[in-house]
Amino acid sequence: MNLSIQQIVPEDIALMEALLATFGEAFDEMETYRNPPSADYLRQLLDSDYFIAIAALKEGEVVGGLTAYELKKFEQERSEIYIYDLAVAAAHRRQGIATALIQRLKEVAAACGAYLIFVQADIGDDPAIKLYTKLGVSEDVLHFDIAVNSDNDNA
Repeated sequence: MNLSIQQIVPEDIALMEALLATFGEAFDEMETYRNPPSADYLRQLLDSDYFIAIAALKEGEVVGGLTAYELKKFEQERSEIYIYDLAVAAAHRRQGIATALIQRLKEVAAACGAYLIFVQADIGDDPAIKLYTKLGVSEDVLHFDIAVNSDNDNA
C-alpha cells in the first residue's frame, strides 16, 4: 500500500481543503462542507497550538484524515487530545488507514506532552466503535449540546 500519513501545516491549505472535501463525502454531509472556511482562517487554525489535522494520502490524493484539539488541563500541567473528526473515503476503508492516522496522532500527542487521546462514537456507528474498542477503553457517557444563542433558554 502506497500510503503517506502527514500532519497538515499552515502552508498546506490545499491539503486541508482536500481533507474537508473528503470529510463531506465520507460523512455524506456535502452541504455542511460546501462552503469551506477561507484560506486565512484555515492558515490561522493550522498555525494555532491547539488544532491538529492529519491527512492520509495515496498517490497524492487525500483518502482520509482526522482533526483533533489539544485541551490544556488546569488540575495538572498536562493536556488531552480530543479527536473531533476522523474519516476514510469509502473506497479505502478496511485497509488500516484509520489506525495509521491514530498512530500518527499518538506521536503528535506524545511530542506535545499529552497523556491521553479521547474520541466519541455515535451509537450505531459499529465500524467506529469496533476501531476505538481495538485501540482504547470505552466509557459510558452522555453528550449534551448547549446552544449559545437560543430562544428556548430556560434562564
